[in-house]
Amino acid sequence: MSAPKWGIVSTIKAPLVEIQTFCAHHLQLGAHRIYLYLDDPEQDGADSLSAHPKLRVQVCDEGYWNRHLGRRPAKHQPRQVENARHAYGRRVEVDWLTHIDVDEFLWPATPLPDQLAALPDDCIVARIRPAEALAATTPAPVTHFKRLTIDRAMRDQQSRRIYPTFGRHLNGGFLSHVQGKLIYRTGQPGLHAKIHNVFVGEQMNPGQQELTGTELLHMHAKSPKAFLAAFRYRLKSGSYRSELGPATQGGVTMHDLFSSIWQDSGEAGLLAFYNEVCTANPELLARLSAENLLSSHAMDLERKRQIHFPDA
Repeated sequence: MSAPKWGIVSTIKAPLVEIQTFCAHHLQLGAHRIYLYLDDPEQDGADSLSAHPKLRVQVCDEGYWNRHLGRRPAKHQPRQVENARHAYGRRVEVDWLTHIDVDEFLWPATPLPDQLAALPDDCIVARIRPAEALAATTPAPVTHFKRLTIDRAMRDQQSRRIYPTFGRHLNGGFLSHVQGKLIYRTGQPGLHAKIHNVFVGEQMNPGQQELTGTELLHMHAKSPKAFLAAFRYRLKSGSYRSELGPATQGGVTMHDLFSSIWQDSGEAGLLAFYNEVCTANPELLARLSAENLLSSHAMDLERKRQIHFPDA
């Protein structure tokens, strides 16, 4: 029996170099297909991406949305879900598909096809847990990531120990999602992929297994500059938006936490938060290591980009 083929679907609005880096990393891992849905109809370099034999590129212009939905959803989350549905309904080119973002990088400890082949036949979906990037204090080839404990009570205790000022408000010290993402079998009638869950008919995540041999490395706020640049959008429409619930039981929402910091201390307060929670300073690395929640990887992304996009 041949090894299962896997692929990625992603709705992307980012500079061309970031799209190339995302694709190159996963092509180097052996992705058979990457389905790119370019959220900006004027995306620079769309033709060059389409020229790659393993990429399938859809420019999400007015014509695309009119054909497939009748209108363009106002928020990006519904656009992501619709594009994932569209990719799943295409001619099957892979056995497994995962729906991830341009700032998320799969990191399997062993070949991903081997991990997928080892899953039981009744497993339709496998969950890949996230690890959030920490900003380097000095240039280095290794990127450090914080992981989290699945057990929620233990996770809350660890958050308070690791992040003494803000930990009581944070879910595992994460700024973004803790659920991770799913990789799911293709060819399943009635399958509908959301962002963090998959439904087959009315059943959610049928046969779910943990894909413990793979991390989802999330570059959510990889530098103070990137954190501040994305802050207002995320506070209004993204991962810090007001409709999301509190990160901890009885705690405040991320929206309220960041709004309070911003109103009280402005940019200086946001940077103080970032320094404690998102910066690879020696003290934080030591606390994460003591809890066995530190991952460190030499991702070598630029070299991979040059391999797969040599004319960039």
